[in-house]
Amino acid sequence: MFVIGVIAACLAAVAYGMSTVLRALGARRVAMTARDEGTESRHTNAAGGPSLHSTTSTFMDPAFILGTLLVVIGFAGGALAARFLPLFLSQTIVSANLVVTALLGTIMLSIALHLRDWVAIWLVVLSLCLLGLAAEKHTGGGESAIFHYELFVATLILCAFALFGVYRLGKHAAIVGGAMAGLLFGMIAIAVRVLDGVQPTFDPVALLRDPAAWTIAVAGAVGFFVQTVALQIGAVNGVTAVLVVGETAGPSLVGVLFLGDAAKPGLEWLAIVGFAGAVVGAVLVAWYGAGDPDHFGEAPPMKGGWRRGRETESESRSESAS
Repeated sequence: MFVIGVIAACLAAVAYGMSTVLRALGARRVAMTARDEGTESRHTNAAGGPSLHSTTSTFMDPAFILGTLLVVIGFAGGALAARFLPLFLSQTIVSANLVVTALLGTIMLSIALHLRDWVAIWLVVLSLCLLGLAAEKHTGGGESAIFHYELFVATLILCAFALFGVYRLGKHAAIVGGAMAGLLFGMIAIAVRVLDGVQPTFDPVALLRDPAAWTIAVAGAVGFFVQTVALQIGAVNGVTAVLVVGETAGPSLVGVLFLGDAAKPGLEWLAIVGFAGAVVGAVLVAWYGAGDPDHFGEAPPMKGGWRRGRETESESRSESAS
């Protein structure tokens, strides 16, 4: 079961990474079409973010639809991983979709990666390896029945904050939207882990009565919507990085504190180092990739070295001359 869980988590990471890039491509094409047709005002709300019309148009883009199908594959893989692995391991493997997103983004979205980006990405990868070495090969259990209701209520509160944030913060909501989507996707992993009516025999009545099933439905719908809005506003690598921090840190802590997850005896320190490295690497990617998205391919290039932001016109000229 441990091997099946690892394979399923890797499948989820690849599917989610491909999905994110395809949906970002769909958002880019909708933005370009709106500019070409002169309908940009219909695609912007009062706060400066994407309007509901813009998000709906993005949902109907062919690339976005293909990306949505890959989300289903990713969800299936992530669900299996959450059942068979400790949450701090399954969610951290799934968070490797950041690497897939970054690599595909260089091809499909023409995103240039600097040395600092590669350092941060490989920090995430190596940290995942450390975490895998330290993880115990079985999951805990024994959560109380009330935990299912607490999980659902917490999800409703997160949904309210997520929707309020992406529409009130407007064009500045990309990082908030990505982080909230990550926390909601983390709620799904926790809910899948504790879901009733699945084992030892499938019981559809028990499953539908379980608040954890309601959590999956609500968190999935709102998380998907909020992530889409974030991809319309912000750079894909920055949004994905804070998303994987949210979907990794939240479930991992819940798994250790409430669900009996653990590291191998004597390797707790390695699990902590691996987890911390993965989070720090993701934050670095978010920090350097959190600039405005270059939907039209017209923005100045990102600064090199360890500087943040885009080059000014004078910096671009001086680099060209050298």
